[in-house]
Amino acid sequence: MTDDRLDPRLNAYRPDLAAAELKGRVDAARFVAGTCRQVKHGLAELRRAPAAGAELTSQLLGGEVVTVYDETDGWAWVQNQTDGYVGYTPAAALSAELRQPSHVVKVLRSFVYPEPDMKAPPLDVLGLSGSAAVTGETAEFCALAGGGWVYGRHLAPLDEPALDYVATAIEFLGAPYLWGGKTSLGLDCSALVQVALNRAGHPCPRDSDMQAESLGEARPADAPPERGDLVFVSRHVAIALDDWRILHATAHDMLVAIEPLADLVARAERLTGRGITALRRPVMV
Repeated sequence: MTDDRLDPRLNAYRPDLAAAELKGRVDAARFVAGTCRQVKHGLAELRRAPAAGAELTSQLLGGEVVTVYDETDGWAWVQNQTDGYVGYTPAAALSAELRQPSHVVKVLRSFVYPEPDMKAPPLDVLGLSGSAAVTGETAEFCALAGGGWVYGRHLAPLDEPALDYVATAIEFLGAPYLWGGKTSLGLDCSALVQVALNRAGHPCPRDSDMQAESLGEARPADAPPERGDLVFVSRHVAIALDDWRILHATAHDMLVAIEPLADLVARAERLTGRGITALRRPVMV
């Protein structure tokens, strides 16, 4: 019998197939260990089902490694090794060659060029917190292991995190809201938190309910928020800038915005009957 405590977002199991480590905990026709693959482009979609029209549940950033459990009709069923999220991504977005990253993207977006020349037509674009394996450099550009060049000042060594995750999140101000998105081209509330914390070198769950349960340290829900606190209302998370303003990717305005905390609380109470449900403080703040 399947353990109903297992979150299918974080555990790879279906009636026909499951991850080998889940044997004895779930019912499945067969169990496999899976194989490692790496996202070879700047961004790859992660969908609830193997179809282009299926719900976008998350995205994979360039350089992330996934475990592939199944590949059918051009879709790979994978688990992201960064945050454990499970979903379907185009198999063509993955590479069997694993390149050890040396750098992380520290700006919102950076183009990959075929040569170290800003006038060359870009091949790809990398998003903030995506990783890159650098093999060489010129005065201004870094060569990538998989081919292409990135402007060097847009990259930072892996051991140089941006510790002020609030400042990183503020860089997304005005970015459009996209359910399941994780880049400045579009992202949702929990992705804003996750990407900013990842850039600070701190692991972070993907969804807001996961973050509310486990991220950092819990504070009394009725306490005045401090800068960097995560403020949760029903199915939503925001980042406190101080005791009265928040930054969040909000479907209310369909973008990343700053607004009074009181406005968010009033809206939540009107829609769900509840205000702040949790207040948590990431340990590095």
